[in-house]
Order: sequence, then structure tokens, then C-alpha cells
Amino acid sequence: MTIIAISVLPLLLPDAFGHGLGGDQAEPISFGNMEVTVRTQLSPSDITVGEIDSANMQIRFFDILTDENLDKVTYRVELWQSGELLARNLFYDNDGRLDVKLKPKAGCDEIYLKDCTTYGGSEHASAPGALFVQGAECTDDNLDICGRPSITGPIFVKGGLYKIVIDIEAATSPRTVLAERLSYDTFVSVAQEQDFFIKTANAEVPVIVKTYYDDVDNFKFDQSDNSIAFDMPFDWSPDYVNLVQVVHEEVRVPKTFAPYAEGKQFKGYVNGVEIDQRALLNDPYSYDDTNIVHFLITNNELLKINETLGSDNFDNKKMDLKLVPQSEVSKSSTEFYLVDTTNYEQVPTNVNISWDGNHGAGSDVPFEIAFFDENRNLINDIRYTISFIDNESNQELARFSGDDPQNLGILATEGIDVQKLFIPSQGQYRIDILVYGTGLDYNPKFAGIGSGLIEIGPTISKTTITPEVQTPAEIPSWIKNNAGWWADGVIDDDSFVQGIQFLIKEGILRVQ
Repeated sequence: MTIIAISVLPLLLPDAFGHGLGGDQAEPISFGNMEVTVRTQLSPSDITVGEIDSANMQIRFFDILTDENLDKVTYRVELWQSGELLARNLFYDNDGRLDVKLKPKAGCDEIYLKDCTTYGGSEHASAPGALFVQGAECTDDNLDICGRPSITGPIFVKGGLYKIVIDIEAATSPRTVLAERLSYDTFVSVAQEQDFFIKTANAEVPVIVKTYYDDVDNFKFDQSDNSIAFDMPFDWSPDYVNLVQVVHEEVRVPKTFAPYAEGKQFKGYVNGVEIDQRALLNDPYSYDDTNIVHFLITNNELLKINETLGSDNFDNKKMDLKLVPQSEVSKSSTEFYLVDTTNYEQVPTNVNISWDGNHGAGSDVPFEIAFFDENRNLINDIRYTISFIDNESNQELARFSGDDPQNLGILATEGIDVQKLFIPSQGQYRIDILVYGTGLDYNPKFAGIGSGLIEIGPTISKTTITPEVQTPAEIPSWIKNNAGWWADGVIDDDSFVQGIQFLIKEGILRVQ
């Protein structure tokens, strides 16, 4: 058996684990002349407890410099939730892509949940203890028939954050054992729906909180501002917050409930701190009868909250979330489709860009960007760049491309994003969109480019304006006479109306 000595040197990149949704990619590690990492992906990517009988867990081991897999890999895979081990075993795969069938099974009576977990597969002849299933190599299209081992147990029977620890024990040959394991932590989220009710004078309004992080508690509705509030466990210590990429919660309220009706805007608060508009996304598109409001609280927002509240928040073990509906706004919008960058043929991606018409020249305008497929469904996990251009001068005012050094583009997890831009003057502007693809592997199905034109007018102030005090105008004597005669029945209604119209025309009487 060959033993390879390697230098395990993490790259000098930000320590930011992906507490993500259906997939995550770990930080790469130096391995010879390569930078190797693992990527974990679930299929389906958005799993809700109780809605699936099985899921696929794909683990890919590859060199990020060439995007090529290492072959003949022995993996040690562990699944954890809330500090408890759920599964641990060795697996072998020939082509560097390991696919494992996960089958949730509730009702474990053992003290340790891992003791309820069973495994399917046979020991590989050249990789002692590692499970392997003979058959076709797995692809995204043949998971039902390809050879893949299985794990059955108390996995995904409870919503929240799951930690998947992957150790590479051998690579490039089943008999090649690494002198030092390559160890990676990846994270995925599984959703859990919790049902609540808002009690009104006339009815009980059902509300669903879909949590991807942990159980929520203390649901409250405040009639004074129609706000919804709840909390959940969270560790605000800086060491932990630095590791959290995103916390995702959904609030679903029927549109028939007036404060949450179609067209409403919202503000969101975490521990009393207002979060950025990009961290609170309103989805009125997915359901005809329900508004979905997403809390997508990124690492930057979490750091900002800790900075705002100071060290007193570090020992806090809860995250308090609050959603407050605002007044209804009338939106302006434009929509266009994308074409591919080779033949300029239409791809199944439509982009809708909308903004509050009260925002205009001389102000920061929040633009909502929504991506739809050919069936008008939102496209999740889309990665894109947006550019704002003055159409008259053809000068680019701003470009937003994301701030992740490892992954191109802005990530719109739910197919909706908000970008804010200062508009210097009234006029026509062009918005260019470039979509790189979807998911961690940049699936090109929805990739393409497109442009839309928008017209920006003046800003309409929402502040209360104190009316200008004017000297009362002199009312002509004949108008006074007419009013008296009309009151006494001397003149008819038509004659009196003509006098009122004269007052309006001359600006003496103002109608609001």
C-alpha cells in the first residue's frame, strides 16, 4: 500500500462556511500542485421535513484550478445536527463523484441517534470497510438506476442546519492512503414548516413560518402595527457569527389578510436592528393567494447587527425576528428575456425589474430584480451581474457583480434580489443583465444576456409638507350675492355652480 506525504495548507481566504441551503462548497486545501475541495449538493435542493421519502446527497472531490475530479476516492462521511452524530461510514467511488441515497426514518428509540442508522452497499474489494454499489456511474439524469449506496436513519426528520463532515482518506487509487486526511466541513439546510394563527375580531388567519435554521418560538402578532414576531435559538458569539453565511426564514401570510395584501412592502428587524432591503425579500409571485416574505440574513448583516448592539449581544442565545408591513406602493416595471451569448437565441429566462415610483432622480432607488422561467416560476440559486447605464451618454453608472472571490456573480437564492442605485437626474436608463447560471456548478440552462430600458422621473416626497400660509383672497361681491340668492332660492343651481367654477379657475378656491 502506497502512502503519500502531503502538505495540508489552507488557502488564505476568508473563514466563511456556507451555512447554505441545498449545497455547499468547502474551502480548498493545497494537495501537491492542486487546490482540492469537496462540494456537497442535495437533490431536491429545497427539502421540507415530511415531504420526501428519499433524497440524493452528491459529494464531489475536485481540483478548483482545473475543475477536474480526482478519481478512486475513499470518503469518510459524517452527518451531524445540533451537535449530535446521525451517521458515519466509509464510501468508495471511482470517478470522484459520490452519490448516496438518503432515506429519512423517524421514531428512533436509541440513546444515540446514530445507533438507529443503517447502510446499504457492499464493501469494496480494494478499499476495506468502504461501501460501494456496482452499476452505472451516477449522473444528474440516472439517479434512479445508477449504482449508489444508501443511508437510512433519523436524517432530515427535523428541520434546521445539518453539518456534513467529509474526510478524504485515499485518492487516485483505492490503495493509496493519505499521510494526513483532507478534512472538510460543509453545511446544508432542511426546512421545517410551523403553523401559527393570527386572531382577529372576525377570524383566525393561518400563518406558516418555514424555518431553515432551527425551531421558532414565541410567535406574536401586534395589532398596533400589524407586525409578526418570533424567535429561535442562535449563537451571537463573534467566533460563530464569522462562520455563518446566511440564516433563512420564510413567513407566509394569505393575501386576503389586508395588512399583508398584494402590493404591500415590508420592513424587517433582527434583535431590534432594521435589516437591509436585500435581506428581506417579498415574493408575491409563487402563489396566487399567499405572500412569502424571506428573511435572508447574510453574514454581513449578522456582523452589522453585532456591531450595532455591541458586546452585550455576544452572549445572547436567541435571534428575535420582526416583520412590519408598510403602506402599499404603486410600482413601475420593465420586463425582457435573455438570449445566449453564442447564437443570441432566446433562453427560458425572463427578467422583471420593478421600483417604487415615488423614488426618482436625486435619490437612491431600490430596484427589485426577479428571474422567471418559461412557466413564470421563480428561478432559484441564480448567479448574475447587473449594470446600470445612462442611455443618453452610454456611460455606465454602476455595476454589481457580487463579492465572493470564489464564485462569479451575485447569488439570488430565491430568484429575487434588490440592488440600490443613486439616480443623478431624470431620464432614460438601460439595465444590462448577465446570468452566469444556477447553483454551485453554474448550470447553463438559464444563462444569457439581456437589456431593458427604464424611465426615471422626479422623486415624490413622502414627508408631510406644511401648507404655505397665504393671505385670504378677496371674494368678489357678486359671488357673495349669488351665494345668498342661491340659499334663498332666488337663483337656480346652474347659476350658482358657474360661480363656483369661476372661483376654482381663478385660484381663489382650491379643490384637493
